[in-house]
Amino acid sequence: MKPETIRKIDIGVGKIACFILTCFRLIVDKISPQGLPQAPIRKILFIKLIEQGATVLAYSAILRAIDRVGRQNVYFCVFEENREILDIIDVLPQENIFVIRNRQFSLFLLDILRSLYRIRKICIDATVDMEFFARASAILSYLTGAARRVGLHRFTSEAPYRGNLMTHRVQYNPYLHTAKAYHLLVAALDAAPQDLPLVKLPVDGFEETAPTFVPGQEETARVRGILTQAFPQPVEGPIVLLNPNASDMLPLRKWDTQNFIRLGQAILKKHPESVLIFTGAPSERESAERVCREIGSDRAVCLAGKTTLRELLVLYTLADVLVTNDSGPGHFASMTDIHSIVLYGPETPALFGAIGGRSHIIHTGLACSPCVNAFNHRFSPCRNNVCMQSISVNQVYEAVRHCLPTRDNEI
Repeated sequence: MKPETIRKIDIGVGKIACFILTCFRLIVDKISPQGLPQAPIRKILFIKLIEQGATVLAYSAILRAIDRVGRQNVYFCVFEENREILDIIDVLPQENIFVIRNRQFSLFLLDILRSLYRIRKICIDATVDMEFFARASAILSYLTGAARRVGLHRFTSEAPYRGNLMTHRVQYNPYLHTAKAYHLLVAALDAAPQDLPLVKLPVDGFEETAPTFVPGQEETARVRGILTQAFPQPVEGPIVLLNPNASDMLPLRKWDTQNFIRLGQAILKKHPESVLIFTGAPSERESAERVCREIGSDRAVCLAGKTTLRELLVLYTLADVLVTNDSGPGHFASMTDIHSIVLYGPETPALFGAIGGRSHIIHTGLACSPCVNAFNHRFSPCRNNVCMQSISVNQVYEAVRHCLPTRDNEI
């Protein structure tokens, strides 16, 4: 399903379902009041359906849960296309990951029912909903039957309605980095649910780290082989990666492809020993190849859609610089030592910036930015992304130029 389709279902069906389930919960609570102390938490389920980059930001939150109940007792629910990053981070057993297919609504419902059956069978007793005000994740959290359910609640704000389905309701703080917000959701499991709004803890006590990716010798050799096949001459100079696309979730984040073409041409002209590699998802392969052809050089190749995500991270360990729109690759790069130049516009690095690695941020800071946030489900009314148009090719090139000699001096 397309992001817009998911949004319409979440609004149309989600509101009604949240209201009905909230009424049902009120009736159940009156019939069977929860007066007894809750049992200790034994199994924790994270619900984070979309965006692999956000899963990287959740790394510290996952580790906190593992420290509490053990690796075998932490579970994760995710859309099928976002599962691979969990396999790469490799902190959870593969059988503990519940995968939801969302290509069709019928498959989505089928996998939800299958996952709920498994979740109830293994007796999950705590859920952490990491989707900001999404209704589907709130509904899923309630239907697990978990005694403790942590998630965002709008309280008196004009945030999207998603009923009253959480036992531990957390106040959304738009001034906290997303990684810290995820971490605090796990901490809320220990809070008194009546002490609203949660969480009443100092944020300085929570340190966030990014996972580290270290490739094996065989996979490094395999990716070197891919480079050997891609380039007619041996690659001896700096490798610059360009990721010209943004995910379908937020096309507003995209820097104009003509800018990437001009940037690539400038890099090859001023650094004749360097090579360019265009990267991207399989769905972005055609557009990335078109941009690569416009460069007009045999020192520029396109590997978009030709590598797995794991092979892409191996490539990051071999390359010198990555230039990308604000999307997953900026966070994947934080797991390696590559210099990543990330272009921000509709979103702010104060909330979604990478927390590890060698990230270099370019952000013009317009008054209207960020225009996508938790309150509008990250769907902006903007039709003219001046924030991205304001980033000049020369500005980005200077950032690349600054990074190349830095890497050379460290080797």
